[in-house]
This record gives sequence, structure tokens and C-alpha cells, in this order.
Amino acid sequence: MSNTAVKISGVIITYNEERHIEACIKSMQPVVDEILVVDSYSTDQTKEISQSLGVTFIENTFEGHIEQKNFAMKQAKHDLILSLDADERVSDKMRESVLKVKQECIADGYVFNRFNNYCGKWLKYSWYPDRKLRLWNRNKGGWGGTNPHDKVILDNGSKVVKLKGDLLHYAYADVNEHLDQIRKFSIIAAQAKYKKGKQVNFLFHVLINPMFKFSRKYFFNLGFLDGYYGFIFSFMSAYLNFLKYVNIWEMQRTKKEE
Repeated sequence: MSNTAVKISGVIITYNEERHIEACIKSMQPVVDEILVVDSYSTDQTKEISQSLGVTFIENTFEGHIEQKNFAMKQAKHDLILSLDADERVSDKMRESVLKVKQECIADGYVFNRFNNYCGKWLKYSWYPDRKLRLWNRNKGGWGGTNPHDKVILDNGSKVVKLKGDLLHYAYADVNEHLDQIRKFSIIAAQAKYKKGKQVNFLFHVLINPMFKFSRKYFFNLGFLDGYYGFIFSFMSAYLNFLKYVNIWEMQRTKKEE
């Protein structure tokens, strides 16, 4: 990419995000040249709040996180995309880094550390640095991965630079909110992986994998230094893996019995 001033499109997908959307939009406004919100027909005040802040608001049927984010990316005016979830914010230091990119864009994609707020506590170990590629040239790549765990995938040979400043993530207000999402996401992830041909070994995937997941978060990543919520988050991460693989195992059993 050339070292000339570039314009950035800020992109957010939403569904019933009235709690978060205003703060997300306001955090993006100083660094982008347009903000596009693609909403899957929210029933709360997401639309009204977004439109009051002067964004471009588009409603589109939700077919999956990857599909919705790629749709949103394609609607943007500019090729350099800054994509945030509604519960994320641009920190002051991240804002400085993005503004520098606008003046000297030397890479195809930019990575940030994401700092996660879990039930009111910032997790410094168990869920950090949690690197995310959220600023990139859409001509060099787009959203991929496996729903609901989407990620930006760039073309081979693309240049990626790590920038200073955290992307702030206000993940879950309480444990019950996290549990609700785990139940939903475990089913979505299991169905997506099963369709791709994922085969599960009961001993390894259902029993050993969740224990390893907990150990990695709580012990290897020093999650115990995050205190009570470091333990809870590490346990929940393991529980998500357990449910995901149990669901795939059940699909395999059902298939064999047909």
C-alpha cells in the first residue's frame, strides 16, 4: 500500500445492542471517515441510537457471523476497514496508532491486543493479549474461520503489523450472560465443524481437551493472578469446549444409528 493519506470505513454488525452501540460508535468516530452499522433486525433501540449518531444503518438478514461481517465489509465506501463488535471500544492509545496509519499506511493488515472486561474485571492474564486483526485492506482478505468464531484471513504474502494500544472489549456483564452465550455458541460451533467433517474422539476431545483448556488459561497463562474471575473465565472456556465436542459426538452417534 502507498504511503499516502487513506480513508477508513468503520464497520459494526449488531443485534439488540442498545447497551453498547453508542459507546462503540463514539469511540470509532475520531479515527474513521464513515461508520456503517449492519443490523439483523434488532427489536430494541439499536436502530434509533445508531441513526441518531449519524451512521449509515443497513438491515440485513443474519445467516452467520462470517457471512454478516463479509456483507458489511462489502458495503463500505473505503478499502481500509476497521471492524469492531458492538461491545468493543477504541482505546486512547489505539486511536493514536490508527491515526498514524491513516498518514502512513505501510501494511495490508494491523493487529491489536484486545483487553477484556469480564463481569466488571479486566483480565490481565487469562484472556490477554488476545490478539485480533481488525484493521485491514479488504482487497487483501476478508472474514473466515468457523462460525461463530470468525477471524480476518489475509491473502498469502500480505504484510501485517502489530500496533500499540488495546482494543477494549466489554465481554459479559455477569456469569449468567456468559453461560447463555456458551450454550448458544457451542451449538453453532458444533454444527459448523460437523458440516466441515470434524470427527470427535470421546476420550481426547470430550474429556482431555477441556481439562487442557482450563490448565492453559488458569496455570500456563497465569489466570490465577486474575483472582476469582480468572478462575471462572478459565472454567467457562473449558466448559465451552466440552459442550461443543459433546454436541459433535451426539451428531456422530445419531448419524451411525440412522
